Amino acid sequence: MRRDLALGGAARHIERPARSIACLAFVGLLGAAFWAGAAVIVERVLHTPGLGF
Repeated sequence: MRRDLALGGAARHIERPARSIACLAFVGLLGAAFWAGAAVIVERVLHTPGLGF
């Protein structure tokens, strides 16, 4: 039996929580960027002359 395979499996379990936290942070950053962009677009549309708002 090779021991390096068993050690590799244990190392993968340590790495997974860090990846999932990084993934959640990245998704949160994308969501914040989306809503910030949407707010800028809505603000510019509402302040455009001639739209009657």
